[in-house]
Amino acid sequence: MLDLSAQPALDALAPRADFPILSRAVNGKSLVYLDSTASSQKPLAVLEAMDQYYRSSNANVHRGAYALSEEASAAYEAARKAVARFIHARSVKEVVFTRNATESLNLVAQTWGLANVQAGDLIVLTEMEHHSNLVPWQILAARTGAVLEFVPVTDDGLLDLAAYTRLLERQPKLVAFTLMSNVLGTIPPAKEMIAQAHAAGAVVVCDGAQSVPHLPTDVRDLDCDFLAFSAHKLLGPTGIGVLYGKRALLDAMPPFLGGGDMIREVHLRSFTTNDLPWKFEAGTPAIAEAVGLGAAVAYLSELGMDRVAAHEATLAERMLAALGAIPGLHIVGPTQAPRGAVVSFTVDGMHPHDLATLLDQDGIAIRAGHHCAQPLMERFGLPATARASAYVYTTSGEIDALAASIKRAKDLFL
Repeated sequence: MLDLSAQPALDALAPRADFPILSRAVNGKSLVYLDSTASSQKPLAVLEAMDQYYRSSNANVHRGAYALSEEASAAYEAARKAVARFIHARSVKEVVFTRNATESLNLVAQTWGLANVQAGDLIVLTEMEHHSNLVPWQILAARTGAVLEFVPVTDDGLLDLAAYTRLLERQPKLVAFTLMSNVLGTIPPAKEMIAQAHAAGAVVVCDGAQSVPHLPTDVRDLDCDFLAFSAHKLLGPTGIGVLYGKRALLDAMPPFLGGGDMIREVHLRSFTTNDLPWKFEAGTPAIAEAVGLGAAVAYLSELGMDRVAAHEATLAERMLAALGAIPGLHIVGPTQAPRGAVVSFTVDGMHPHDLATLLDQDGIAIRAGHHCAQPLMERFGLPATARASAYVYTTSGEIDALAASIKRAKDLFL
């Protein structure tokens, strides 16, 4: 059990001893990991669950009648049940395992999209989307003749909701948007946007890669039609993601890939698909990774997602204050709550890559670049930004260390 009774309000929410990598040094300095938006670190509970699977139950799932296979199958499906509970899905049949959020979004585009979108249909996206929630719809539009339109981003990093309402008047077939921007930290009013889209007759796809790890998620309350997210951003391993879909939609969709486990019966010239969710899980799945994902959502559930969100709101406020006080530093995105604990910024006279390199000399890991959101960079007239992001293991002291290191970098560089 996690002992959280002695955790100070601004200290890490999760015991840092649970994360072995946080004890290492980088360039002779204690590691300050502020790139959790790209990929989170893993607690011992996840590492040990995966190790235990490989040591004691390694076998293929849904294949054998022997003990190891049955144990592996049980562990794999237990992870699915844990994920379904975590996002409050109505059924485990609505939880499909994929490789990552990107594959989940592509699955929807290539199955539901090709079966339902026609020439002239409108697809509404936003200017703040990750490439993974842009390119699949661009491919779909190119193949079908559908039309793409975009909700603008305001100068302060919010969605132009009046423009969104006007786009909905054109009765789009599909609306897709992020639940938290990986660049700006913006948290759109998702529930209201989804209800508006449904009233206009649209199916709604939500990119939850950034939101699900950091905010309580209830797909029934949101009423989204599809939700995509990745394990590696929520304390889990790489190589596995999740697609949630409403059961009626998944039932009606054709399969994505063909092969083992997605079939019920195969003949030389025909096949029938398996039941949900295995209909979309062709071939040997990422079994150990599913076990790790199950352990990750159990860890987060024990922390409490309400507490995770509150902890990160406090860190976001501290980060905005600390960085905003540095002369020549410009924050890109909203500076008021609600927003995520991910802050993008530029520093006058310094390229973000140079800044990130100098911070690394202090053991501080941040991201620099376009963050797989080049259209958003174009919107703000920037080639790149620096980006710092926090999670359950981040402390307020690490935010202070970031600010101090940026000041030293400026003194050295300018």
